[in-house]
Amino acid sequence: MRRMNCPRMLRLLLRCLLLMALVPLTAEARPIAPLEGLEALRKAFSGVSDFTAEITQEKRLSLMKRTMKMSGTVRFRKPDQFYLEIAPPYASRMLLRDSIIEQAAGTDGDRTRIVLPPEQGLKRWFTKLATPVTTLPDGVVIQADQSDGVYTLTIAPQGTGQVKELVIIFQPDGTIRRLVIAERNGDRATMTFRKVRRNIGLGDKDFRLD
Repeated sequence: MRRMNCPRMLRLLLRCLLLMALVPLTAEARPIAPLEGLEALRKAFSGVSDFTAEITQEKRLSLMKRTMKMSGTVRFRKPDQFYLEIAPPYASRMLLRDSIIEQAAGTDGDRTRIVLPPEQGLKRWFTKLATPVTTLPDGVVIQADQSDGVYTLTIAPQGTGQVKELVIIFQPDGTIRRLVIAERNGDRATMTFRKVRRNIGLGDKDFRLD
């Protein structure tokens, strides 16, 4: 029977110790109460009046049975304006004002307009988050969890609107890491944020499709 020499045994021991040390770094998400999650979101965004960021987006279209990968930019301003611009080859622009979505394909493509139910409007949510959250909003199911200081909030409207589920992954300082929008028709968009810049003074000119 071959003996294991000391240097080899020492290397094996060091590898085992290293693996044991790395295990705690993979923390599992800890479920938290929906109210706690909403209050964390409120506190995180209380000092954010606007932000802009670069994004990468993966959009899965149910009818086409494929996922498109794209990049672009987003802009947001309280209480109810959100702008998304996707770079070629999937060039498109989308503007959300409260509960009204306008979309334009390409640089001068035809526009489409979608009106969401009032309860799904941005203004309603940010009005709700303007003061400490003590009750859950009606008409939605909310789940929340927290891992290493990062929060995940899943919001599922119970009406018949286009949005089936909204997932927001954010940090306590108001930085959004990821946004997932699942629609009732099976489409799903996942946006990953980078180079987030907050409170830079965005104005009306930054929220136009023209």
